[in-house]
Parts: sequence; C-alpha cells; structure tokens
Amino acid sequence: MVGGKTVSEDAWAVMEKFYAAEAAYVAAGGYGKASYEEAAACLDPEVVLHQAPGLPFTGTGTWQGREGMERFLARFSEVWESMEFLEQEHWGEGDTVLVRNRVRFRARATGREVETLILQQIRVRDGRMLECRPFYWDPAAIVEACGWTMRQGEGELSAR
Repeated sequence: MVGGKTVSEDAWAVMEKFYAAEAAYVAAGGYGKASYEEAAACLDPEVVLHQAPGLPFTGTGTWQGREGMERFLARFSEVWESMEFLEQEHWGEGDTVLVRNRVRFRARATGREVETLILQQIRVRDGRMLECRPFYWDPAAIVEACGWTMRQGEGELSAR
C-alpha cells in the first residue's frame, strides 16, 4: 500500500490520466497541433511501448523514452482523427495493471470507424507508466479501416 491505496489502484489512476491526454492529443491533430505535456507527465523517463508490428501506426513495434512516445503519438494521430473509450475494465496487483478497453477509432485517411477491444499490460514506477504492451483483438479490422492492406508473404503493410 502507498498512501492508503494499492499500487495497482495508482497504476489505474495513471492510465486514466494518460488515456485522457492521448485522446485529447489525437483529437487536436497530433504533433505540431497539440500539446504533448499532459501525456509526457504520465510517463516514466525510461518508458517503453511494445506495439505489435503489422498495424498502420506501430512502425518497428518498440518506442522508448518520452521522445519515442512522442514520435509514436505523432504517428498514431496521423492515422486516427478520433478515439473514444467506450468501456474500460482493469485489474492489477503491485505495479502492474491489465486494462481491457473497448475503443472506437475514426481513421483520418478514410473516415471509417472501427470499434475494437484492446488488452494492455502496463507497469508503473513512481506514479508513471514504465512499460506498456497492447494486444489488439482484431488487427485486420484496424488495417481495413485505415485503408491499408497486408502484402501477402511479405508481412508489410501498404496504403491502398
């Protein structure tokens, strides 16, 4: 316990703040149009995001440090014009929280919406996100909404 709360409750509080800052950043248009300060305040200086390769916004899959996270959010906001958290559940113990998000995204390139589930394993340190591993329920639906296709046998995405 820390200050009358379990660490996992603190981890969830960090994530609530981060999700709000992330959604605001995307809605404002991302890099050069939105402030990154609120999101950065939720991140440990050594934060690492492990995204699954194969989605239009994940790049190589690993984004490190606050600067890396800013680059990720810039790329993410190029792909999405909005994100809305429809439902969230969380569980945790110690410095780790698991979050089940039902999210609706709207793609900038196509205007299409996709509703999907994302499960995230998140670790915190000293009240900030240290590590995040998201798992997407339907990556194909995300790729389709963005107007991208997977090139067979090559494992690479391309815009249609």
